[in-house]
Amino acid sequence: MFVAIEGDRIREVSETPIAWDGARRIDLKGRTLMPGLIDLHVHAYASGMDVKRVDGAGEPYRTAHAVRMLGHALDSGFTTVRDIGGGDWSLAQALRDGLIRGPRYFYAGKILSMTGGHGDFRAANEAAHTHGYCSCGGAMNSLCVVADGVEQCVTAVREQYRRGAHCIKIMGSGGVASPTDPIWMNQYREDEIRAIVNECTERRSYAAAHCHPPSAIRRCVEFGVRCIEHGTLIDDETAAFVAERGAYIVPTMATIFALRELGPSLGLPPVSLEKLEGVYREALTGMERMRNAGVKIGLGTDLLGDSYNQQSREFTLRADIFQPIEILRQATSIGAEILQQQDELGCVKPGAYADLIAVDGDPLKDITLLAKGGEALTVIVRGGEVVKG
Repeated sequence: MFVAIEGDRIREVSETPIAWDGARRIDLKGRTLMPGLIDLHVHAYASGMDVKRVDGAGEPYRTAHAVRMLGHALDSGFTTVRDIGGGDWSLAQALRDGLIRGPRYFYAGKILSMTGGHGDFRAANEAAHTHGYCSCGGAMNSLCVVADGVEQCVTAVREQYRRGAHCIKIMGSGGVASPTDPIWMNQYREDEIRAIVNECTERRSYAAAHCHPPSAIRRCVEFGVRCIEHGTLIDDETAAFVAERGAYIVPTMATIFALRELGPSLGLPPVSLEKLEGVYREALTGMERMRNAGVKIGLGTDLLGDSYNQQSREFTLRADIFQPIEILRQATSIGAEILQQQDELGCVKPGAYADLIAVDGDPLKDITLLAKGGEALTVIVRGGEVVKG
């Protein structure tokens, strides 16, 4: 096959040589050309496991981590990422202006959490309630904003879109890192979720929700949430419901395994380690249930702090459940669907962005070629620019 690139787009794809005087020609010599990879669940500013320490480190430190993390993602073949909590206009603009190296960057802004939800990282002994959503657009921490009730939720959503958010994420259940909410806890009322979803729909965008237990997954999808993050504890009935509704799930295996191995050394508190064990035991089983039900699955990693360099490990972990072709679609075409970027990303066709990688081997036969942190990638192209090779 022959692919012609003009500017940041693919101009032509042909089975015969393309005549184009003066063009730079790259002979891949039998390697595999495929779309650049898409990671749908990153937190560029999450410089550590402990959110309070991340906040205390300050913006320059968090930005330095983002630069390191995004550069590594690009070198690993991820030409697009979706920052699903904490990303902002400033980082996106720095990437667009070429001030830092990194993938194409979509961001959800601050995650919406209810008081005492997964985005509220105050310990039980902290009585002060000085956070929340004020008229100046203040937020509780570097990743989240606390909003309670329909009016606060609507204001929070509108503020994130004003700041350039691509989509909105809410905390729909308890989580591992937060200190006061059990994993099984459903979060946000129906009227709050529906109000958030309505605002997203009016922006021709969508809502995503952090959910672990099946009850949270089902109610969020029922109330209009389009994309579930994690979905770790899903059961067969809920997986079938999600598939029937046409919603998406983005499991995040890499962070579960990394947290279990590195959590204590990286500062994850005992209460979080205890919650992590329950999630870890069901992680791979949950993905198998999604597959059996025919759920549309995207690829995400959710790595925090120094575990960022395990991003490519997601391919190896998924190989226990999925065939290589399934994983490749999760990391390309389905990812593009979730981003509402069909025919723009995740494909090799005329008119699409020229985000491409060349693999030294055949990932359809050996998916671990993509699990080597970019070692097996001889060429990486982002927006028509050859960034490696």
